[in-house]
Amino acid sequence: MARFHPLPVAAVDRLTDDSVALTLAVPPELREEYRHAPGQHLALRRREDGVEIRRTYSICSLAPDPAGAGPDTLRVGVRLVEGGAFSTYALKEVGVGDELEVMTPAGRFTLEPSPGLYAAIVGGSGITPVLSIVSTLLAREPQARFCLIRSDRTAASTMFLEEAADLKDRYPERLQLVTVLSREEQQAGLPSGRLDRERLTGLLPALLPVDQVAGWFLCGPFGLVEGAEKALRGLGVDRARIHEEIFHVDAGAVPAATVPVPAHSTVTARLDGRGGTWPVQDGESLLETVLRNRPDAPYACKGGVCGTCRAFLVSGEVRMDRNFALEAEETGAGYVLACQSHPLTERVELDFDR
Repeated sequence: MARFHPLPVAAVDRLTDDSVALTLAVPPELREEYRHAPGQHLALRRREDGVEIRRTYSICSLAPDPAGAGPDTLRVGVRLVEGGAFSTYALKEVGVGDELEVMTPAGRFTLEPSPGLYAAIVGGSGITPVLSIVSTLLAREPQARFCLIRSDRTAASTMFLEEAADLKDRYPERLQLVTVLSREEQQAGLPSGRLDRERLTGLLPALLPVDQVAGWFLCGPFGLVEGAEKALRGLGVDRARIHEEIFHVDAGAVPAATVPVPAHSTVTARLDGRGGTWPVQDGESLLETVLRNRPDAPYACKGGVCGTCRAFLVSGEVRMDRNFALEAEETGAGYVLACQSHPLTERVELDFDR
């Protein structure tokens, strides 16, 4: 069960003019709770003017060895979002010694180290979880190789530029690093421009043997991830080998489905071993109904992106407005995003503990 704990800020490192890396110290008694797989994320929360604000940030540091102790620090990257309540606070106010309320790790955009060739296509802050994936894979598995293709606006706006370069220096034979700048010409390397579907379709076969890649990791804004997936599918890559995490989706990018909702519905939810049944109010998502009665229900973005509110649909039917977090295998197995789910039957049962 996901829980929040106050963690002190051990370091604040400026990455670019509009981004920072926050290092959080984990006390010994909490290190097992904060054990994480490479690629997972943390939800951070604070209250402003009586309103609770939660935001999700991916862990960029090396994942702990399963046979060893849990992590003594966690590092996340935060990029400033225009008007963003939490990112503005993180960049302008947070200092060493401050405490942040941090949820235990979550997320399934992960890779357990194993031999083989892997690749990632990332844009902007999408480098954050992939940095953890790459560094952990290459450190733990000597028979693994990785091709990291990253897109940024300019060199000055590139997050974790030095960290990626250090990895390339440490693993020169096993890490292929390809950088594309959309708004700035490079002295060497690929020409500037966006990594859209058409460009990736021509670029990827020239960089690596596409059919031999065991897993593709796509992370960044919706347009990049969507274009990369279509390019890979057009090149014959099986959908099961493509893993996606989207950091931001513009409102209206994908229209919500319109399906009639029953006039009187109830949701039964099991959470942390305890259950309850409550009426769904008009227009509410199932998460909102559960939160009115169980404030400890897990969530972060409420936008169908982070997957923190994933629950198993035990019975009944629901409509999901948007889904940018669950893989096809998960929805096929019966999982839904509670923040995007609305009842289609008079009774719906969810299990957050599965």
